[in-house]
Amino acid sequence: MPAKTVHLAMYPTLADWETGFATAFLAQHGYGVKTVGLTADPVTTMGGLRILPDLALGDLDASDSSLLILPGAQLFDQGDELAPFTAVARRFVEAGVPVAAICGATLGLAKEGLLDDRAHTSAVSFYLAASGYQGGGHYAEADAVTSADGLVVTAGPTEPVAFAREIFALLRVFEGDKLDAWYRLFHDSDPTAYEVLSA
Repeated sequence: MPAKTVHLAMYPTLADWETGFATAFLAQHGYGVKTVGLTADPVTTMGGLRILPDLALGDLDASDSSLLILPGAQLFDQGDELAPFTAVARRFVEAGVPVAAICGATLGLAKEGLLDDRAHTSAVSFYLAASGYQGGGHYAEADAVTSADGLVVTAGPTEPVAFAREIFALLRVFEGDKLDAWYRLFHDSDPTAYEVLSA
């Protein structure tokens, strides 16, 4: 396994587009990206892609990882089938290894209690409030948020670029002006950012 490995959760109905920016640039900057399914069986995404996970969830150890990424999925809104992934997310956080969740995966973290005392965001505040979680006072109206302890990144479903930005800052893939330039290039289509990024 590469010295720096990021694990990407894979489950049926996952939203393909939400993690592409993050994983593509992590892979280009020295990280191995390993996919994790509930089992080793193939997973079909919302977009119809069939993915064979690199490992099963039961074989995932936080000590082997730099980050666990949880994409959104329709299944988060349909019951507790994905609860094993958020239970593992709790173990990661307890071990001091960060977790990044976008879209419906933020609901999973809310149900797991991981957002009760951390700054976070999601699609809208009442989406998480419906879970009965205790973290409403820490909800931020923002594209993406990294908690003060650096252990939880959250973003809404329309913010894959902001989500990636928070991950890059957390793992120091890009910093300072380059981080800002990357975001301006891919979020705002600002051509002047390319020169900064490529310098």
